Amino acid sequence: MKLVIYYLIYPGFVFASIIGLLSTWFDRKLSARIQWRQGPPWYQSFADIGKLLYKEVIIPKEANRSGFIVAPLFGLAAVTLAVTILGVGMINPTAGFIGDIIVVWYLFAIPAISLIYIGSTSGNPLSSVGVSREIKLLLSYDLPMVILIVMVASKVGGFTIGSITEWQRINGSLIGHWYGVIGFIIAIFCIQAKLGRVPFDLAEAETELGSGILMEMSGAVLAAYVLSQAIALFGLSYFLIILFWGGVSGGIGILWAILKYLLIMVFLILLKNTNPRLRIDQAMKFFWGWMTGGAILAGILAYLGV
Repeated sequence: MKLVIYYLIYPGFVFASIIGLLSTWFDRKLSARIQWRQGPPWYQSFADIGKLLYKEVIIPKEANRSGFIVAPLFGLAAVTLAVTILGVGMINPTAGFIGDIIVVWYLFAIPAISLIYIGSTSGNPLSSVGVSREIKLLLSYDLPMVILIVMVASKVGGFTIGSITEWQRINGSLIGHWYGVIGFIIAIFCIQAKLGRVPFDLAEAETELGSGILMEMSGAVLAAYVLSQAIALFGLSYFLIILFWGGVSGGIGILWAILKYLLIMVFLILLKNTNPRLRIDQAMKFFWGWMTGGAILAGILAYLGV
C-alpha cells in the first residue's frame, strides 16, 4: 500500500500534474515572448484548472450523462498510468514488463478516444466535424510512430523501457546516429499531432469550428481533459528522452535530462508558433507519406548500423 501511495505521488499523478502544468505555462510564456507579448504568470495554468472545477458542467441533451462525465476521467487516468509506467521503468528497470513501451504509447491515445466519444455523442454538428478529423489524424500519425518504436526495440533487443535505457547507457544514445536523428525528428511531429497542437490542431480549429470537438465540454469535464493534456505534454516529452536520448540517470544525469526536456519543449513550441494549421488531407499525406517513408528509412539505417 505504501508503494502504491509513493508511486501515486512520484512519478504518478501529483508529480506529473505539477510538471505538466508548469510545462503548459512554459509553453504559453515562451509563445507569448515569441509574439512580443508578456505572457501569463507561472501559476496561471493551476488557476485555470481551479476555475474550471468550480464552473457548472453543462451536458447536452443527446449525450449519455454518465459517459460524458466519465470519458475524460478515463483519459486522465490513462495518461497518469502511462507516466507512472515510464517513471517506474526508469527508477527500477527490472520492474517493467515485455511490451511496456508499446502499452505506454497506446495509453497516451486514450484521451483522444475519450474526446472522440464525447464529441460524437454531443449532437453538435461542429463537434462531429472535429471528431472526423481527430479519427483521421489518430490513424495518420500512429503508423510512423509504431514503426519507430519497433525500430528502437529491434535495435536494442527488447520491448521494455529498462532494456532501451540500459542499451543506451552502455552503447550511447540512439540520437548519436543518423537513424536516431531521423527518428527523433519524426517523433517530434508525431507527438505534436498527438497533443493536437498547431499545425495539427484540426479537431479544435477555433477559427473554423469554434473549438470543434471541445465545443460542448465545460466545467470539471473540460478541466479533466486540460489536465490530461498537460500531463501528456510532460509524459510524451519524457517518452522521447527514453526512446532516443538515453533516459534519465542519477546525479548530473538528472540535470542533463532537464536540459533535454527543455530542448524538446522548445522544439514543440517553435513548431507551434512558426507553422499554419494544415488541412486534414494535408496532414494525412504528410504522415502517411513523408513521415512513414522517413521512419522506414530510419529502420533501414538502424539495420545497417549507420
